[in-house]
Amino acid sequence: MNLNKVRFTIQVITFLLIVYGGYIGLDLGDKLPTFACVFNPEGTGGKCYLGMIQHDLDHPWQAFLGFAGIAFLISLFIFVLWVWVLNKAWCGYVCPLGTMQDWLTSLRKKLKVKFIEYDWANRESIKKVKWILLILLLLLPFMVSNSLLGLPKLPGGLTMPFCDICPGRMLIPAFVGDFNQFYIDFSNPTDLIMTSLGMIVVGLFIVGSFFKKRFFCYFCPMAAFQYIFSKQSLFKLYKDGSKCTKCGDCYNACDMDILEIADDIKNKNLVTEDCTLCLKCVAACPEEGCLEANFAGKTIFKSTKEGFILRMAMNQQIQKESNND
Repeated sequence: MNLNKVRFTIQVITFLLIVYGGYIGLDLGDKLPTFACVFNPEGTGGKCYLGMIQHDLDHPWQAFLGFAGIAFLISLFIFVLWVWVLNKAWCGYVCPLGTMQDWLTSLRKKLKVKFIEYDWANRESIKKVKWILLILLLLLPFMVSNSLLGLPKLPGGLTMPFCDICPGRMLIPAFVGDFNQFYIDFSNPTDLIMTSLGMIVVGLFIVGSFFKKRFFCYFCPMAAFQYIFSKQSLFKLYKDGSKCTKCGDCYNACDMDILEIADDIKNKNLVTEDCTLCLKCVAACPEEGCLEANFAGKTIFKSTKEGFILRMAMNQQIQKESNND
């Protein structure tokens, strides 16, 4: 199987469905574990759950003792079901922002610009950012309607704090010709700060993703939220440590620089918080059956010596043609 072609095809199809599906009546609901943007109301084929959960949390705490609490749990359960189906493959195959980053990486390669790598110490520090963002996006909307620890309620402009700074708010509508989200709101201090941060973040997203593969994914709170429920997913990445020679091919293929994929020979389930389940590691592994993608107990893709040799030959041919160009 040519993983690159299969993945590219799936990414294009899911991008079209998520960004333009609304025009053909597609509606996958508002609990999706991917960046299907509510600010693309006519085009979107579904809606991101991060937007929904921020909206749901903007209620007085007493409301959660009644119907609002039940509705909140039902919404969360639907989100978890989506995660259980595809696990972190929502990031590697479905997410429009992930696909945009992969396109920027392809552009960088065509321009023959060298990419940037994080050293391991910095990567460990960066991993914390996504969890901080997740906590803030859950806490701030709740504090708009509730006073915690005697603190005053927060301004109403913080009801959807992550949406204000999310690059998807500006970039996804741009793909349907809507550039109205590219603005700075001077009406009040809160909106001025949040919309200014949004413009900064979208700039960092574009520049960072050009020079660093999957730059934004390191900081993504959706990745952290998915990971909380990933262990029970039907889609898993397995490793047989007894077959691993620690050659490092899997690590070199990984867009997220996940060292555990090469070094961990004890744990069978290798899906980490940064993993996007792109399966590049499986394609790069030369050891028969060392790595495998498993769905509902069935192997759907695994490492093989023959596949590795074939892929290496194809990559060398592509590289040769690129150099000739």
